[in-house]
Amino acid sequence: MAGATGGTAGGARRWREAAGEALYGPEGFFVRHAPAAHFRTSVHASPLFAGAVAELLRRVDEVLGHPAELALIDYGAGRGELLTGVLAALSGQPGSLAARVRPHAVERAPRPEGLDPAVAWSAEPPCGAAGLLFANEWLDDVPLDIAETGGDGVPRYVLVEADGTEHPGEPVSGGDARWLDRWWPLPPEPGLRAEIGGPRDAAWARAVSCLDRGLAVAVDYAHTRAARPPLGTLTGYREGREVRPVPDGRCDLTAHVALDACAAAAERAGAPATGPGLALSQREALRALGVSGGRPPLALASQDPAAYVRLLGRAGEAAELTDPAGLGAFTWLLQPRGIPLPPPWGVHGETGDRPSG
Repeated sequence: MAGATGGTAGGARRWREAAGEALYGPEGFFVRHAPAAHFRTSVHASPLFAGAVAELLRRVDEVLGHPAELALIDYGAGRGELLTGVLAALSGQPGSLAARVRPHAVERAPRPEGLDPAVAWSAEPPCGAAGLLFANEWLDDVPLDIAETGGDGVPRYVLVEADGTEHPGEPVSGGDARWLDRWWPLPPEPGLRAEIGGPRDAAWARAVSCLDRGLAVAVDYAHTRAARPPLGTLTGYREGREVRPVPDGRCDLTAHVALDACAAAAERAGAPATGPGLALSQREALRALGVSGGRPPLALASQDPAAYVRLLGRAGEAAELTDPAGLGAFTWLLQPRGIPLPPPWGVHGETGDRPSG
């Protein structure tokens, strides 16, 4: 970092404050831009993803005993693409599920034009809901502070200017220091970094607590205490490309999530109603929900060429969603509140790992 130890160059401030304004302020990135124009998520990759969420919602509905109203809360909803896709997937299924679903988008940006009027839209989640809360690539955009070990071996806050220039700040203290000790201890070697995840822990605990009964799911690139990245993961995205993280409102600012810490925070906030989280890869989760990248039988190419081409396309989309070197590497954190985990995780035995806490 540039600057003298402990220096506070003019205009420099901690990353959490700078990123919060750059992402969510009046001229912030998510207020002025549609996320899909700058980065591609699983929702944009294929309707199979929304179909899998629809299947998960059906399983949650079974565990809840088919309530008269079934909440589907999309946290960090972007422009409502996931909810639109789930409603489309449900519309073709028999039964009363579609009629009982109450979709709700939680998003700071204004409601987009043309969104299905059945979708409620607000900056805060509904309270006391029963159903499924789904947060796809939301927590990675919750701003946080960055710590870096200084030349004296002491973790210090990283200060940043509007052009991305960084300076070392004061030593990390208080609750942030306790969080680092518990979840991301920094060795004394200068230059090592950590992303202080307390704000994300609190955000996830609040989100889970809005459910009266149901399942909360967070999907993000993640890491655990046993394998934190030594230099952190903060980066930027603009127009589909990774760029230098600059808090000027022109790019997304994102960092991978310490989901084990988030899970523990939700358990503490909701105990005993909130059960232990289950973490598994997107590849594992989607396969359990019926998304497979298997190719259709070659014989179908001669019997029904149109069907073969259609199924081949679906197989390609499924392969992208479950690619362990790409989207399939996302981590899914499943955290039940007041119910057991839905099948297959809560009936035929669990797959994946419990987040250590």
